[in-house]
Amino acid sequence: MPAATYAYKVRDKQGHLVTGQLEADNQAAVAAKLRQMGYSPILIEEQKTTGVKREVKLPWKNGVKGKDLAVFSRQFATMINSGLSLLRALNILADQTENQTLAKVVGEVRSDVERGASLSASMAKHPKIFSRLYVSMIRAGEIGGVLDSVLLRLAENLEKEVALKQKIKSAMTYPVVVFIMVIMIVSGMLLFVVPMFENLYKDLGGKLPLPTQLLINVSNIMKKMWFLVIGAGIGAGIAFKRWIVTDKGRASWDAVKLKAPIFGDLVHKTALSRFSRTLGVLIRSGVPILQSLDIVKETSGNAVVGKATQDVQRSVKDGESIAKPLERHAVFPAMVVQMIAVGEETGALDTMLEKIADFYDQEVEATVDALTSLIEPLLIAVMGMVVGGMVVALYMPMFNIINLIQ
Repeated sequence: MPAATYAYKVRDKQGHLVTGQLEADNQAAVAAKLRQMGYSPILIEEQKTTGVKREVKLPWKNGVKGKDLAVFSRQFATMINSGLSLLRALNILADQTENQTLAKVVGEVRSDVERGASLSASMAKHPKIFSRLYVSMIRAGEIGGVLDSVLLRLAENLEKEVALKQKIKSAMTYPVVVFIMVIMIVSGMLLFVVPMFENLYKDLGGKLPLPTQLLINVSNIMKKMWFLVIGAGIGAGIAFKRWIVTDKGRASWDAVKLKAPIFGDLVHKTALSRFSRTLGVLIRSGVPILQSLDIVKETSGNAVVGKATQDVQRSVKDGESIAKPLERHAVFPAMVVQMIAVGEETGALDTMLEKIADFYDQEVEATVDALTSLIEPLLIAVMGMVVGGMVVALYMPMFNIINLIQ
C-alpha cells in the first residue's frame, strides 16, 4: 500500500500552533513521527487526492528571480534570528512565499529536513533554484552555527546583484529598442517603398546611380527570398548560441566583450564587482578558501575572470598568496591586486574585497549614466544616417530626371 499524505495540526514546546503535511502509511505513524519531533498532535487527517483542483502552471510564473530569492533569504534570516525552529520557519515560508515555484521547492526542502536531512543537503537537490554559492554558504552557516547571519549576507548579496543587473538592463533597453525600430523601418522601405521607385525608374529608362542600383538589388532579394533571409538570421542566431556555450566559444566571446568599444568598460567593471563580492561573502561566511575560489570560478559570469581564478586556485594549493597570481592577468587592475594583497597581510581580506565590490558598483553606476547620455544621441545619429542614406539613394536619379526624360 503506497504512503498517503496526512495534514496535521500540532503544538510545539512553547505552545504555538504549527500546521503541515507528512507522508506515512497511517495516522499512527504520523503521530509517532510528530512526537519524536517534539510536537503534541491535535489533529491528523488524510489528504484526499480525488477531485483536487490542479494548479495551472503558467510559463512566465515558473521562474525564480533573484529578487524572490533575496526576499526569501531575508525572511528566513529574520525567523531564525527570532528563535523559530528551522522546520517552523520553512513551514511558514512555504505557505507565504508568493512565487509558486519557490514555494513548492521550499515545501520539498521542509519535507527533506523533516526526514532528517540537513538544510544545505536538501537545498542542493534543487540546483536550478539554489546555486552552488547559495548551498555552500548555507552549509558553512550550519557548521558555524551562524545560519541567520549567512542568510542575511546572502540576501544582501542577491539584492546588490539584482540592482546591478537592473542598472545594466536599463542601459541596454534604449539601444535595443532603437535597433529594432531601425530594422523595422529599413525592412518596410525595402519591401514597400523601394519597389515603387523601381517601377518609376524603369519607365524613365537610363542608367541608375550605383547606390540606387544596390538598394534596388537588396530590395529584390528581400522580396523574392525573404524566407531565406529570415531563415539565415535564425540559423545564425542558433549557431551563435551553440558556439558560446562551448568552453572555447564562451572564452572567445567573453574576451571580445571585455574589449568591445563603449560597452567593454561596463562589462569589465561588472565582472570585477561580481568576483570581489562573491569571494568576499564566501570567505566571511567561513567557506574554505580553495572551495570559495572553485565556486567563484564557476559563478564569475566571465570566462576570462574564471580562468584567472583557476590560476589563483592552483597557486593557493601550492602555498602562494591570492594577490601574486592575479598580477599575471591583465583583467585585474593594479589597484585590485594591491588591495587584495593588503587584505591578506592584515587578515581583513573579506573587508577589502567588499570595498573593491562597492567601488566597482559605484563605477558601474557612473558608467551606465555616462553611456545613457552618450548612446541616445549616437543612436539617433545612426538611425538618421541609415534612413537618410536610403532616402538619398532613392532620390539621386531625380537629380538627373530631366536628362532621363529627354
